[in-house]
Amino acid sequence: MRRSLKWLAIATTIGMIIVLLGGALVTKTGSGMGCGRSWPLCHGKFLPLEISPELVIELAHRLVSGVVGVLVLILSIWSWKAIGHIRETKFLSFLSFFFLLLQGLIGAAAVKWGQSGFVLALHFGISLISFASVFLLTLLIFEIDKKFDAEKVYIDKRMGFHIIGVSIYSYLVIYTGALVRHTKASLVCRDWPLCLNDAPSLPANMYEWVQMGHRAAAGLIFIWITYIFILTIRRYKEQKVLYWGWIISFILVSLQVIAGAFIIFSRLNLYIALMHAFFITCLFGVLSYFLLLYSRSKRNHR
Repeated sequence: MRRSLKWLAIATTIGMIIVLLGGALVTKTGSGMGCGRSWPLCHGKFLPLEISPELVIELAHRLVSGVVGVLVLILSIWSWKAIGHIRETKFLSFLSFFFLLLQGLIGAAAVKWGQSGFVLALHFGISLISFASVFLLTLLIFEIDKKFDAEKVYIDKRMGFHIIGVSIYSYLVIYTGALVRHTKASLVCRDWPLCLNDAPSLPANMYEWVQMGHRAAAGLIFIWITYIFILTIRRYKEQKVLYWGWIISFILVSLQVIAGAFIIFSRLNLYIALMHAFFITCLFGVLSYFLLLYSRSKRNHR
């Protein structure tokens, strides 16, 4: 039974990543209205006769989201019963399904009635919370804490401050990145890192403010995680979970910045844009695990 639960957890985690990337694909290809104003059907039909690339992308995203939603529900109930004695299980089980349902409802509302870019930008972040909850449930199911001896990890207030701060701040970075996509401001600046490298100036319109605001936020989180990474190398090297965790975080945030730059250089290459979304998804998962470790560290210290 436990082995089957592990396989379900792996499948659900991978499914959540596909849902997140699928949502990014819908936005980046402008396929949000591929099925018109009809939901959950497509143009009022289960399978329309007139097929377009936008319709295929939007319909596939809906179908995958529906299947993964069922998997998340099964995983939540099964985990509740199988490992409900672990303190975090019930909370994560609730979060995983609730936020997946919420993002589905926001997506449906956007199709039926339309939403501003500022509201739609919340969609990706809400999905990320569901993904992080499923990811942490998977770690609990595999008892990864025992494998990495995480019960002995002690996280002091200094490191705890950075973990909480950068995790919350990462959500702001994620929101601004989604806002760039939903306001169609991805290529409003032709250069990188400045909007116009040969003529530095303040942003001239809302779209430039959105784009450059995201770049500034992304630059700050890169500097912050780099600082934590150096701090960990110097003072927490003996704590392997923190040591390797922040190495992974530094690699992911570096790849995130590089992918963001190449989105501009490649003029919005779809594959690079999807990798950009993939890296931030993985980084948010790692930061969520740090939050779990810090919560446990505080409890064990008391």
